[in-house]
Amino acid sequence: MRTYLNKLQSYLSEQRSKNIIRSMSESFCEMGTVMKLGAEKPLVIFSKSDCGICHSIKTLLINNFGANPTVYELDQHPDGRELERQLRAMGRDPCVPTVFIGKELIGGSDEVISLNVKGKLKPLLIKANAIWV
Repeated sequence: MRTYLNKLQSYLSEQRSKNIIRSMSESFCEMGTVMKLGAEKPLVIFSKSDCGICHSIKTLLINNFGANPTVYELDQHPDGRELERQLRAMGRDPCVPTVFIGKELIGGSDEVISLNVKGKLKPLLIKANAIWV
């Protein structure tokens, strides 16, 4: 009886591990397009055209630093709903704005503004070749 219980416990543990790995793999695939787009250019912003905070972040990066971001307006993009779903799967809620600098997910407006206030945004943009000084 003990051997049977040990085998059953081992089997269940193995199945749980497989389910966790499968779930992680599915989550990674769900984020695939967003991560790929975020890594293609030095500065990428996922936005919505009617979002005031998104406009403020784009204005900060373009007007204050002279950046030329690649912007994906989710409400105008043919795959916008899918991109939005992927951003939410990544834990981005609200999903816009979402900013990538140098192929790295920086976050949303709070993170970008915080970096700017701390004087860390400009060096990050320079390092990523998103701006030239």
